[in-house]
Amino acid sequence: MILHQLIDYEILRVIWWLLLGVLLIGFAVTGGFDLGTGALLPFVAKTDIERRVVINSIGPVWEGNQVWLILGAGAIFAAWPPLYAVSFSGFYLAMAAIMFALILRPVGFKYRSKRESTAWRSAWDWALFVGGFVPALIFGVAIGNVLQGVPFHFNDDLRIFYDGTTLFELLNPYALLCGLVSVAMLLMHGAAWLVLKTEGPVAARARSFGSMAALATTVLFALGGVFLWLGIDGYRFTSDVVTDGPSNPLSKTVEVAGGVWFANYAAHPWMMLAPALGLVFPLVAFILFRARREVLALLSSSLAIFGIIATVGLTMFPFILPSSVDPKSSLTVWDASSSHMTLFNMLVVTLIFVPLIVAYTSWVYRVLWGKVDEKAIRDDSGHAY
Repeated sequence: MILHQLIDYEILRVIWWLLLGVLLIGFAVTGGFDLGTGALLPFVAKTDIERRVVINSIGPVWEGNQVWLILGAGAIFAAWPPLYAVSFSGFYLAMAAIMFALILRPVGFKYRSKRESTAWRSAWDWALFVGGFVPALIFGVAIGNVLQGVPFHFNDDLRIFYDGTTLFELLNPYALLCGLVSVAMLLMHGAAWLVLKTEGPVAARARSFGSMAALATTVLFALGGVFLWLGIDGYRFTSDVVTDGPSNPLSKTVEVAGGVWFANYAAHPWMMLAPALGLVFPLVAFILFRARREVLALLSSSLAIFGIIATVGLTMFPFILPSSVDPKSSLTVWDASSSHMTLFNMLVVTLIFVPLIVAYTSWVYRVLWGKVDEKAIRDDSGHAY
């Protein structure tokens, strides 16, 4: 027996769909509080010392948190090549905006304190706001467009053609609503991190903003679900599905119909756990913010993120990128993956290195546990920024 045949092709495809979800959730939970903290910076911190406290609360960990984003992009490239080709080329300008915003963050961290000028530091503070707010918004807008279908198609030679025109067509009402869900979710998460890592006025303001963001997350997520039910058509197969055959998106037929995105929940009621987490745990976080239960508030916001992102994946399964102009070109778990051997080899590597990353990250957070206070910033006792 060839080694990669120890695991069926169909099972490997599902495993990599799950792993992609784990990596995206991992980035949203770790890098998410970085983005949320940056977006909150000008509002929760009023003085220079307070803003340095906020920056240093994420200073030791933000670079390591980006590993999950890199792993997610790498997994898409290696495990789902057509998905990578369509999304990273079709959303090119949106991706460029995200990269520009993310590049602002390390530059802002490094250069903010190079000069004593108030105007200089204020400008970099707003740059850090952009570096947190813009990716949070655009990631959500991208999800909103994926749920509606992306304008691409394959020709008979399986060449991919993106039929979109401008960046602004991505900014449609439902996509913007999803963008607001993402922003509110990460603001809640960033506030929970700041409540845990700071004290005094900064923590008090973060608690207030986090409470509002938690309520907004539940309301906006619920509105997104209603909008999806009433106004967004879903995708379903109209032909037999081959789950273990060669990847060929054109080997199936697909139709578009209203309410289809909710079919998985009717067929598998246990899936309702995901949207329930997304609706309930922001409210739990709100209660814990008010009760000053710092660790539990951060855990609750993390579970809310898990529920919201898992809801998207479970809603669409087995579709991973529907086509709005040619439904049969839609990419699914069964027809957009790499080969059987590639998925197996990648799984072996993942099972070796991801636990090492998790172990090292956990150790870093343990070593750096504790609050960042103004006294340490004034004494310049080891803080980076």
